[in-house]
Amino acid sequence: MSALRLTQEQRPFYCSVKAFVKMLRLGLTVTSMTFFIISQAPEPYIVITGFEVTVVFFFIMLYMFRLDRIINFIFWPLLDIINSLVTATFMITISVLALTTDNTFTVLGGFSF
Repeated sequence: MSALRLTQEQRPFYCSVKAFVKMLRLGLTVTSMTFFIISQAPEPYIVITGFEVTVVFFFIMLYMFRLDRIINFIFWPLLDIINSLVTATFMITISVLALTTDNTFTVLGGFSF
């Protein structure tokens, strides 16, 4: 008997490279937010990283429940790319601003991105 091979559509989301990357991104963003909260960084740092945690968690849940297959009138790869570009812009800005402070945990939060 041959081994059962699942196609890309049949394989669960949590077994894909996309899931690993999204979980890694979620972990780094939560780590940065934790460092910002510990260091009592300015509120925009915490709010923007909290927003990014929420958006990444939304995308993970969307893919876990296969809603991207049900809602097929949206081109999900393009939405992922736009999300990544907006996230990168916000996080690079916050990282540069966080590196200008003297607080150790704020600097660590800036390095976590």
